[in-house]
Amino acid sequence: MAGAGAGPGASLRRGLEAPSELPEVHIQSPTSHPYVYRKRVTRLVGAPRPGDLVVVYYADGLRLGYGVFNPKSEIAVRMLQWDGDPPGEAFWEQRLSEAVALRRDILKLDSITDAYRLVHAEADGLSGIVIDRIGDTLSTEVFSLAMWQRAEEITTRLALRCGLSHWTIRTAPHALAQEGFLAEPKSSPGFPDRTLVHEHGTRFRVRFAGGHKTGFFCDQRDNRRMLAGFCEGRSVLDLCCYSGGFAVQAKRLGKAAEVTAVDLDENPLQLAKENANLNQVRVQFVQADAFAYMRDMLRLNRQYDVVVLDPPKLITCRQEIEEGTQKHFDLNRLAMQLVKPGGVLLSCTCAGLLSTDEFLRLLAAAARQSGPLLPGQFTPNGKPKHAARTLQFLARTGAALDHPVAAHCPEGEYLKAAWMRIL
Repeated sequence: MAGAGAGPGASLRRGLEAPSELPEVHIQSPTSHPYVYRKRVTRLVGAPRPGDLVVVYYADGLRLGYGVFNPKSEIAVRMLQWDGDPPGEAFWEQRLSEAVALRRDILKLDSITDAYRLVHAEADGLSGIVIDRIGDTLSTEVFSLAMWQRAEEITTRLALRCGLSHWTIRTAPHALAQEGFLAEPKSSPGFPDRTLVHEHGTRFRVRFAGGHKTGFFCDQRDNRRMLAGFCEGRSVLDLCCYSGGFAVQAKRLGKAAEVTAVDLDENPLQLAKENANLNQVRVQFVQADAFAYMRDMLRLNRQYDVVVLDPPKLITCRQEIEEGTQKHFDLNRLAMQLVKPGGVLLSCTCAGLLSTDEFLRLLAAAARQSGPLLPGQFTPNGKPKHAARTLQFLARTGAALDHPVAAHCPEGEYLKAAWMRIL
């Protein structure tokens, strides 16, 4: 499958009205989960096409609800509604209205920031799509073929509702492998390649071209503010800093004595430097691999009062669980050695396939191997053995409140953040 727009239905744009007749998907048994996997489908009626709205039945013709269909995906149906009439324009408008009300009326995010998530996939009843407000733009990321077909209609309606000028839409990195389609990004006429956003009074520049996900990590907003509370007069190390969110807030809000920020990628690091300059704060930026940098600091006997470890997603599929878990362990074991006795480590993972319990066990195991070297003692695989350090869990947080989790789709709780004191 080569070329932009490849795959069934990739170039098809759909409206939000409900067809008069819907094809049928029959499954083995009822479910309250929004994902209906292909192996559960027993038969199709009416020849549903990729992206079609379908009615889902189980058992002897009992109706489960309505969803969107993709025969190329392991998730054959993404459920949208379990009762009532087929989802039409009123359904989509209600979903958008409820999503906006949470962020603006309940969380009152407009008084804090102009960068936040407006639609969070399953948690807002719209499986397969996330939409962030980034300044005066909407940035949409699409995970499913059906939502790609409807994304422009959804995004333009949401922009009008929020009074925003521009929008851009892109597919998720694994859309081709998981959904069987590939499509070029699309944007409103005159869409800017960058914008400026505000968060708790701090300014950040966002570049859309080549950026991760929707362009800015809104999910760490509350954690950035919380971290600032540990930083006054202290030394801070921000590993995998990307565009400098934690580093800049540690200096500006937290009044840290010194901040060092490390990232391997040149482009986001350049943006991080711009963000520091925007806020007139001094941060030392280092382009380096996190593993190599930490080993260099250990050789120099350098330690910090506060360390942040926020790596990119290390587990994207079940086949990567073992390798990704080991990477998390190795990163945290090194990071813990860089924390001064009594200092604070914030460790994050955005791997939804790594459970909270497993992540906490991993951190506890890393602490047991992060103390001083024990002369003449070695691990079973021949590596020098370290003494244990005492680890105190201070708090466990996740994504900011504009990233809710649906009770019937708990795997939506992808971001885990562990706050630890290392003795």
